Amino acid sequence: MTKGVIKTGKYYKLNNNIRADTVRALDDKGKQIGIMKLSEAINKAREEEMDVVEVTSKAKPPVVKIIEFKKFKYEEDKKERDTRKKTKEIQTKEIWLGPLIGEHDLETRIRHSEDFFRKGDRVKFTVKFMGRQMGHRELGYKVLERVESALIDVAEKDGDPKFIGRRLYLSFQPKKK
Repeated sequence: MTKGVIKTGKYYKLNNNIRADTVRALDDKGKQIGIMKLSEAINKAREEEMDVVEVTSKAKPPVVKIIEFKKFKYEEDKKERDTRKKTKEIQTKEIWLGPLIGEHDLETRIRHSEDFFRKGDRVKFTVKFMGRQMGHRELGYKVLERVESALIDVAEKDGDPKFIGRRLYLSFQPKKK
């Protein structure tokens, strides 16, 4: 039997830390035992070498479960691990271009971006302007138009190109299958 509150992840009130006189008790299978005094629930749990764990404090009266706390906590952590395993973290990859980029260099970078899209990642294309190139911003827009037309089958753009400082940005995400 566990004493006190174990402070890992979620906080659960156990046994004597529950601040209610009467509680609605459930057994370890989730079957309702009934409404009883907290002291009765604690005595019942001690007989079975288990703990009283507060599940819902907002209910009237609060809902408690008579369970083995360590086993309960293990199962909660296992559920959390499974949900983390199922979710895929989407990354944003950045590919840098210049306004006067060569045709072959552009094709190579587009091929790299297609690999990223197959993996499910997002790609942000950045056209960097240096010195006098800022006088010809239209060249950056033309480069991004060529990228967009090359990726039309595998990706869709998130918005319009944005100029921030000396850089022109355009983001793409993989097309839904």
